[in-house]
Amino acid sequence: MTRQVQIYDTTLRDGTQAENFNLSLNDKVKISHKLDEAGIDFIEGGWPGSNPLAVEFFQTMQGANLKHAKLAAFGSTRMFANPADQDANLQALIAAKTQVITIFGKSWDIHVYDALRIELADNLLIIEESLRYLRPHVEHLFYDAEHFFDGFKKNADYALETLGRAIDGGAECLILCDTNGGMLPQEVQPIISRVQQYVADRGADVNLGIHAHNDSETAVANSLIALSMGVKQVQGTMNGYGERCGNANLTSILPALTLKMGYDCEAGKQISSLYETARLVDELANLPHNKYQPYVGQAAFAHKGGIHVSAVKRNPLTYEHIEPEKVGNFRRILISDQSGKSNVLHKAEKFGVKIDPDNPLLADIVRKLKDLENQGYAYEGAEASFELLMRKVLGTQPDYFKLKAFRAINSKRTMDQPPETEATIRLEVAGEEVHSAAMGDGPVNAIDKAMRKALVQFYPALEEVELIDYKVRVLSGEHGTGAKVRVLVESKDQRSQWGTVGVSYNIIEASWQALVDAFSYKLMRDDEQRTG
Repeated sequence: MTRQVQIYDTTLRDGTQAENFNLSLNDKVKISHKLDEAGIDFIEGGWPGSNPLAVEFFQTMQGANLKHAKLAAFGSTRMFANPADQDANLQALIAAKTQVITIFGKSWDIHVYDALRIELADNLLIIEESLRYLRPHVEHLFYDAEHFFDGFKKNADYALETLGRAIDGGAECLILCDTNGGMLPQEVQPIISRVQQYVADRGADVNLGIHAHNDSETAVANSLIALSMGVKQVQGTMNGYGERCGNANLTSILPALTLKMGYDCEAGKQISSLYETARLVDELANLPHNKYQPYVGQAAFAHKGGIHVSAVKRNPLTYEHIEPEKVGNFRRILISDQSGKSNVLHKAEKFGVKIDPDNPLLADIVRKLKDLENQGYAYEGAEASFELLMRKVLGTQPDYFKLKAFRAINSKRTMDQPPETEATIRLEVAGEEVHSAAMGDGPVNAIDKAMRKALVQFYPALEEVELIDYKVRVLSGEHGTGAKVRVLVESKDQRSQWGTVGVSYNIIEASWQALVDAFSYKLMRDDEQRTG
């Protein structure tokens, strides 16, 4: 008999508390849709009572069409000085109009005294009253018992009583939190057993969840132990991002649950998209992907020479604990890497690009892809560039225009005024050479304007292309300011949005490459629309 488990992702809230991990509104929306496609059950979008970005995100997502996932708004119990119906935090949670509300409360008496500065009985009151007030306003109501394990070790009776009040308030799932991340697996097990007995003694119809932090490198282990004991919900983040040392890593938990422990969840049915999802989160956060990460790292199924390679070629089970394709990853033989065809075929099918598995050009695409990746290109957040690459190798991509030359000049004439930037560009379009120039707010903007000025007379539809995001990532610091950079551009028109990429030691050239792909992709899509 399969066992059901709920997957609760908090990358957009808890994950963004990680150092150097930042997401724009557009990034959060894009990740939400990707998590939905990946079968995540609950997506925690933020704390609407704490910052305007969270409020804007929930407003934006009210019109979104999620196929499976349910959005959760996160917040705290009411302030002791405020009645529930006058508490700004609770009102913000209701205003988010999500299907799920998750609130946290204090389980550890030291936090009640030192953080809230109220009496223990007062804390019990605000837990129950906050949940009771929210219950009629939401489909699903979850309670995060903050610092539960530490609180239990200090004062077990009180920690359990906080759960009792959450049950009385109407919470349908009690999530036990190792907020400081200090628990070891052998400590978690007896505490969960005691909580299960407490809930059973009350005759309560509630589920339990686990929310583990990774300060002792045990978040995944603690989560898996909890689930093996019958806990029904696991909370974590993609790639383990989170405050301090991070949260329980869902990219390790999900394959363990579905491929090794026999648990049933929607994310398990979509587990082959895990690698792609993990890479997308990193790319949008503008952070390097951890190549040594289990399951989804580039090195997770890499074999380097000698006995290992010989054995793996005969039988991959000799040195691989799962088939890499199950999580969307692939095997790499570092001395003669010939893998990757299945990934390209998967993308081709997604893009509607027809290519037979026996087509010799498929190997050319793989070789070109690997060469570009070695140069620093990454296509997880730039699928439009990857589709153009495939079509160019296959000979099905038109050349809408060719660059002859460009120049960008920055000048600062007075120190109290912003710099002036002018770009000139020379293109060949439909056999005709075109010159144009434009002023802009920086060289990238100036080149963008000059390109449009040259191309719109031939392709009026480019008027509606809007650049909505622009990211620069230094790929290597060994040359200081002369390091190679990767530029990721996000564009949109009236129907869709797409990402493109460029790489160079020159940030202007990298930006140019991404802009060329952005315009070319728009023109290609319009051609397809016209031809049906």
